Amino acid sequence: MGVWSTLALMDEELIKVARFFGGDDAVKVVEVLQRMKEVTDEIITTETGIRLNTIRKILYKLYDHALVSSTRVRNETTGWYTFYWRLQPDQLDAFIRSRKRRTLEKLKSRMEHERSHSFFICEKCSDVRLTFEDGMETAFRCPKCGGHLTGVENSKIIEKLSDLIKKLEDELRE
Repeated sequence: MGVWSTLALMDEELIKVARFFGGDDAVKVVEVLQRMKEVTDEIITTETGIRLNTIRKILYKLYDHALVSSTRVRNETTGWYTFYWRLQPDQLDAFIRSRKRRTLEKLKSRMEHERSHSFFICEKCSDVRLTFEDGMETAFRCPKCGGHLTGVENSKIIEKLSDLIKKLEDELRE
């Protein structure tokens, strides 16, 4: 992969992460940080038209995950501090890998749950899916409508979970 395609991929991932933390407003903040390298929250407000309070919330979320850093400079006359914010793109990969590892653990836990239980659904209520044990407690009646519960095969769910787990494990090995 060439330098330009790596940079484009990193920019794309950074935009996805920004959107995750604060939607379109966070994307605008990240774009300003990319363009201006180091900037105050007031300048970001001027550049984006987003309220200062919203800008600060986004910056703090990104800061909590080490995706941005700041330098604090004290004004000798007023005593007030000004924060200069900048992206830390080198932390992006670590953040993404960490999220993938957490997702992988959740998928493995769900896979174990699916493999170790039999499930029953109500054909009338689309959101009712109970384990065998929970079905026994209701005499295999739907807790919403009172209809009969029907056993359901979950091999397709297990297969999909297995595919997702393999994909994430492969990505984490890269």
